[in-house]
Amino acid sequence: MIIAANIDGDSVGGGLGRAQTMAIATVEDGQITSWQEEPVRWDLAHEQVESGAVTGGGHHARIVSFLRAHKVELVVAGHVGPPMVHTLGLMGVRIVTATGPARQAILDAARAS
Repeated sequence: MIIAANIDGDSVGGGLGRAQTMAIATVEDGQITSWQEEPVRWDLAHEQVESGAVTGGGHHARIVSFLRAHKVELVVAGHVGPPMVHTLGLMGVRIVTATGPARQAILDAARAS
């Protein structure tokens, strides 16, 4: 299973749309078998949406493209807003909100799915 998580250091980060860094983890047989961290800086794009410099649809499109490119099946974040919940639902991507250590949150999410 491929899981993406908004991370802040070793912990689960806050809102998905404000992620600075995303971890892409592969979980097999209850173990993390690969871990890749990518700076996404969606926090900057989110600020541009709030200021009116770009549209919310463009911001969501970046997130969707990233998740599709990595074949993500499940997302772990501290928060996911209703519009993104709707979009991820249409994509068939499950969502788990969590706090605490990111690796443990990913393993817990994989076990629960």
